[in-house]
Amino acid sequence: MKHTFKAAWIFSISAVLVLSACSGSEPTAESTAKETQTQNTEPADPYGRYEEPMTINIGMQVDPTDKDLPSGDTPLDNQYTRQIEEALNIKVEHAFTASAANMRQKISLAIASNDLPDALVVNAVELRQMVAAGQLADLTQVYERYASPEIKDIIEKTDGAALKSVTFDGKMYAIPGVQADADGIHIMWIRQDWLDKLGLEPPRTMEELENVARAFVEQDPDGNGISDTIGISGPQSGDGKMYANFLESKNNLFGFDAIFSAYGAYPGYWLDDGNGNPVYGSTLPETKEALSGLRDLYAKGLIDPEMAVREASDEPIINGKSGMFFAPWWMGYGPLTNAVKNNPKANWQAYALPLDADEAFRPHTATPSTEFVVVRKDYEHPEIPMKMLNNLFKNEMENTFDPSKGGPGFYPLRVVFAPSDEIEFTNKAIKEVLAGTKTKEDYAGDRSYKLLSSDLENITKIKQEPYDDWSIDTWTPDADWGAWTRAYSIMVGGNPLVETEMDRVNSMIYEQTPLMESRWVNLKKMEDEMFLKIVMGVAPIESFDQFVEDWKRQGGEQITREVAEALQQ
Repeated sequence: MKHTFKAAWIFSISAVLVLSACSGSEPTAESTAKETQTQNTEPADPYGRYEEPMTINIGMQVDPTDKDLPSGDTPLDNQYTRQIEEALNIKVEHAFTASAANMRQKISLAIASNDLPDALVVNAVELRQMVAAGQLADLTQVYERYASPEIKDIIEKTDGAALKSVTFDGKMYAIPGVQADADGIHIMWIRQDWLDKLGLEPPRTMEELENVARAFVEQDPDGNGISDTIGISGPQSGDGKMYANFLESKNNLFGFDAIFSAYGAYPGYWLDDGNGNPVYGSTLPETKEALSGLRDLYAKGLIDPEMAVREASDEPIINGKSGMFFAPWWMGYGPLTNAVKNNPKANWQAYALPLDADEAFRPHTATPSTEFVVVRKDYEHPEIPMKMLNNLFKNEMENTFDPSKGGPGFYPLRVVFAPSDEIEFTNKAIKEVLAGTKTKEDYAGDRSYKLLSSDLENITKIKQEPYDDWSIDTWTPDADWGAWTRAYSIMVGGNPLVETEMDRVNSMIYEQTPLMESRWVNLKKMEDEMFLKIVMGVAPIESFDQFVEDWKRQGGEQITREVAEALQQ
């Protein structure tokens, strides 16, 4: 079926970083009254330090296998929390911590028990649930008075999409993050050194992908004489997804998004049926074909046999046992830094592959905002999270933090604020400076691209000539691991985005309709379980047809009508 695709808007994601907990500081009635009066009558300082110590209780996502923090540092005491206390006089405390696999459950319990932290990062579904339950503070004035000019500029350059995603009945109930468009493009990361050793080229077609994966499994690419390598890594247990969806449209790690699109399939997205009517991509024949292809790869042992039961999909990548996975551009911030530390010759390269039958790369794309900072209703200082976000953006501009001493995910309540074209713009700027066609001074003054100045300053410390070769042996990461992590992500991970013409596929809608509020969780669970069973060979491929019937009968048809109505408004 040939599809045309129409952009629409608003949403949430999958990869949520931080949470919060019960009320922190305990101001006197007099100080609270004074603060309220100050908020209402005096100009606000986005970066102002409190005279008296403040406390905010948060919950935090903590990966128990994460070893990125220096010795002696903890998720509660690190370069980020110490800087917040010094700059703002705000002490961060934890109400709870949870792994990525358990974070959604923690948030659900907090909503159900009406026991929210002071502030937390949520996705779009959770935001709507909290708004419906009357649990959130109105942040309209907080945003107007306290958001820094740079953050306001980024939010307001989304053509109203970011603000629309957090506005209900004319009130702003969350601070929307804004992520680069690149976060929604899932590309192939592959061991180029394995390809070179086996005399192979990056796989352009699904047939070639199967051949490369088989070689990675059967031909001992790591040279240890043991049959212990993985062709293609897959999603992990708990929070792993086989593909991004219209409600979690960015940053899907170790899924099969690019494989689905090679089949012309876009499960989880609302597509144009060719006549302007919405149809749910997970119910289309192309998705069935893609599932059949993945099922075949899995049955042949070319996809990680421990897919969906492995606790951490990045483990075999870090340990040099996997040859291929799919993820966004920023994998230097992910497993690749540790992979290269373990093996300096691990030459991970990125490609916009595999291609579809028309020899085109047609990825699905995302909404600008997928993560949202919310504040508990009646929290005495609802401006504190906004000031913490201002502080993060300012210090990222000033290159204050060292990501080698703990990645930015350790910053409490962190959401991303980035221009939509940040990665492509930075990639091109670095190439122009390295080529000598422009200078660093030509890019001075644009504060929206907050890390560009340091990116241009650092690149020659860690990248050697030839400047048009991005192989791992042209880098010296140990000269500055923090700078390398970012530069490798932007240049290697960003190259496919700059150098490949893409026909990007949008979801017609990125928000929930009214019936989804009560039906979508069960429908999505049914979809995820059935598709995983099909790929792993537990259920026959014919089960897909029964799934489509069940999906329609259990609310899918009504929801599709609601989506059509929403698009006409």
